[in-house]
Amino acid sequence: MKAKIDVQLIIGSKSDEAKVLPALDVLKEFNIHYDMKVASAHRTPSYVEEIIDNAVNNGVKVFITGAGMANHLSGTVAARTTLPVIGIPLSGGFSHGLDSLLSTLQMPPGIPVATVAVDGAQNAAFLALEILSLENKDLQKKLIEYRHKQTENIKNAV
Repeated sequence: MKAKIDVQLIIGSKSDEAKVLPALDVLKEFNIHYDMKVASAHRTPSYVEEIIDNAVNNGVKVFITGAGMANHLSGTVAARTTLPVIGIPLSGGFSHGLDSLLSTLQMPPGIPVATVAVDGAQNAAFLALEILSLENKDLQKKLIEYRHKQTENIKNAV
Protein backbone atom coordinates (compact mmCIF):
# COMPACT_ATOMS: atom_id res chain seq x y z
CA MET A 1 0.00 0.00 0.00
CA LYS A 2 1.39 3.36 -1.01
CA ALA A 3 1.76 6.00 1.73
CA LYS A 4 -0.67 8.90 1.63
CA ILE A 5 0.96 12.08 0.34
CA ASP A 6 0.45 15.16 2.55
CA VAL A 7 2.62 17.66 0.65
CA GLN A 8 2.78 18.08 -3.11
CA LEU A 9 5.85 19.91 -4.35
CA ILE A 10 5.89 21.32 -7.86
CA ILE A 11 8.98 22.94 -9.33
CA GLY A 12 9.13 24.77 -12.62
CA SER A 13 12.25 23.14 -13.98
CA LYS A 14 14.55 20.20 -13.26
CA SER A 15 17.32 22.76 -12.72
CA ASP A 16 15.36 24.05 -9.68
CA GLU A 17 15.66 20.74 -7.87
CA ALA A 18 18.92 21.52 -6.05
CA LYS A 19 17.36 24.69 -4.59
CA VAL A 20 14.43 22.80 -3.05
CA LEU A 21 16.42 19.91 -1.58
CA PRO A 22 16.49 21.59 1.87
CA ALA A 23 12.68 21.34 1.95
CA LEU A 24 12.85 17.64 1.18
CA ASP A 25 15.36 17.13 3.97
CA VAL A 26 13.02 18.78 6.49
CA LEU A 27 10.00 16.78 5.33
CA LYS A 28 12.02 13.56 5.58
CA GLU A 29 13.28 14.47 9.06
CA PHE A 30 9.67 14.83 10.25
CA ASN A 31 8.48 11.73 8.35
CA ILE A 32 6.09 13.66 6.13
CA HIS A 33 5.11 11.91 2.91
CA TYR A 34 5.53 14.08 -0.15
CA ASP A 35 5.67 13.92 -3.89
CA MET A 36 7.62 16.21 -6.19
CA LYS A 37 6.86 16.92 -9.83
CA VAL A 38 8.43 19.16 -12.45
CA ALA A 39 5.92 21.22 -14.43
CA SER A 40 5.90 24.68 -15.95
CA ALA A 41 2.98 27.09 -15.71
CA HIS A 42 3.99 28.38 -19.13
CA ARG A 43 5.24 25.30 -21.00
CA THR A 44 3.01 22.58 -19.51
CA PRO A 45 -0.15 24.28 -18.18
CA SER A 46 -2.42 21.27 -18.66
CA TYR A 47 0.08 19.05 -16.84
CA VAL A 48 0.15 21.52 -13.93
CA GLU A 49 -3.65 21.27 -13.76
CA GLU A 50 -3.44 17.47 -13.85
CA ILE A 51 -0.95 17.43 -10.95
CA ILE A 52 -3.11 19.77 -8.87
CA ASP A 53 -6.32 17.83 -9.54
CA ASN A 54 -4.68 14.47 -8.77
CA ALA A 55 -3.14 15.83 -5.58
CA VAL A 56 -6.41 17.30 -4.35
CA ASN A 57 -8.33 14.13 -5.22
CA ASN A 58 -5.75 12.03 -3.36
CA GLY A 59 -5.89 14.00 -0.12
CA VAL A 60 -2.87 16.28 -0.33
CA LYS A 61 -3.13 19.01 2.31
CA VAL A 62 -0.45 21.53 1.29
CA PHE A 63 1.33 22.54 -1.91
CA ILE A 64 4.88 23.84 -2.04
CA THR A 65 5.82 25.42 -5.34
CA GLY A 66 9.10 26.82 -6.56
CA ALA A 67 10.18 28.54 -9.71
CA GLY A 68 12.57 31.22 -10.82
CA MET A 69 12.26 34.21 -13.10
CA ALA A 70 8.58 35.16 -13.35
CA ASN A 71 7.25 32.59 -10.89
CA HIS A 72 3.75 32.13 -12.23
CA LEU A 73 3.69 28.54 -11.04
CA SER A 74 2.73 29.44 -7.48
CA GLY A 75 -0.15 31.65 -8.58
CA THR A 76 -1.34 29.09 -11.09
CA VAL A 77 -1.56 26.46 -8.37
CA ALA A 78 -3.25 28.87 -5.93
CA ALA A 79 -5.82 29.80 -8.57
CA ARG A 80 -6.81 26.15 -9.02
CA THR A 81 -7.17 25.07 -5.37
CA THR A 82 -8.26 26.42 -2.00
CA LEU A 83 -5.59 24.36 -0.26
CA PRO A 84 -2.62 26.28 1.17
CA VAL A 85 0.09 27.09 -1.36
CA ILE A 86 3.58 28.01 -0.18
CA GLY A 87 5.66 29.66 -2.87
CA ILE A 88 9.45 29.55 -2.96
CA PRO A 89 10.85 32.28 -5.20
CA LEU A 90 14.02 30.86 -6.68
CA SER A 91 17.15 32.78 -7.54
CA GLY A 92 18.36 33.12 -11.07
CA GLY A 93 18.27 35.45 -14.00
CA PHE A 94 19.37 39.05 -14.10
CA SER A 95 17.69 40.04 -10.81
CA HIS A 96 18.91 37.06 -8.75
CA GLY A 97 15.38 36.10 -7.70
CA LEU A 98 13.79 39.51 -7.15
CA ASP A 99 11.47 39.01 -10.14
CA SER A 100 10.42 35.63 -8.78
CA LEU A 101 9.89 37.08 -5.30
CA LEU A 102 7.66 39.87 -6.58
CA SER A 103 5.58 37.60 -8.82
CA THR A 104 5.08 35.16 -5.93
CA LEU A 105 4.13 37.88 -3.44
CA GLN A 106 1.85 40.02 -5.55
CA MET A 107 -1.25 37.90 -5.89
CA PRO A 108 -4.77 39.24 -6.41
CA PRO A 109 -7.22 39.29 -3.48
CA GLY A 110 -8.68 35.86 -2.78
CA ILE A 111 -5.77 33.94 -4.35
CA PRO A 112 -3.10 33.98 -1.63
CA VAL A 113 0.33 32.40 -1.85
CA ALA A 114 2.29 32.18 1.39
CA THR A 115 5.73 33.32 0.29
CA VAL A 116 9.09 32.56 1.87
CA ALA A 117 12.46 34.15 1.14
CA VAL A 118 14.28 33.69 -2.14
CA ASP A 119 15.63 30.12 -2.05
CA GLY A 120 13.83 29.67 1.30
CA ALA A 121 12.94 26.02 0.74
CA GLN A 122 13.69 25.01 4.31
CA ASN A 123 11.21 27.54 5.71
CA ALA A 124 8.63 26.48 3.13
CA ALA A 125 8.82 22.98 4.57
CA PHE A 126 8.58 24.25 8.13
CA LEU A 127 5.53 26.32 7.23
CA ALA A 128 3.95 23.22 5.66
CA LEU A 129 4.70 21.32 8.88
CA GLU A 130 3.02 24.03 10.93
CA ILE A 131 -0.07 23.83 8.73
CA LEU A 132 -0.15 20.04 8.99
CA SER A 133 0.34 20.21 12.76
CA LEU A 134 -3.05 21.89 13.14
CA GLU A 135 -4.58 18.43 12.75
CA ASN A 136 -1.64 16.37 13.98
CA LYS A 137 -0.71 16.82 17.64
CA ASP A 138 2.24 14.42 17.39
CA LEU A 139 3.73 16.58 14.65
CA GLN A 140 3.05 19.66 16.76
CA LYS A 141 5.02 18.09 19.63
CA LYS A 142 7.91 17.27 17.28
CA LEU A 143 7.99 20.88 16.08
CA ILE A 144 8.05 22.15 19.66
CA GLU A 145 10.91 19.75 20.48
CA TYR A 146 12.78 20.92 17.39
CA ARG A 147 12.46 24.55 18.49
CA HIS A 148 13.63 23.71 22.01
CA LYS A 149 16.70 22.01 20.52
CA GLN A 150 17.38 25.10 18.40
CA THR A 151 17.18 27.27 21.51
CA GLU A 152 19.54 25.02 23.43
CA ASN A 153 22.01 24.91 20.55
CA ILE A 154 22.11 28.69 20.44
CA LYS A 155 22.44 29.03 24.23
CA ASN A 156 25.28 26.50 24.24
CA ALA A 157 27.14 27.97 21.29
CA VAL A 158 30.66 29.08 22.05
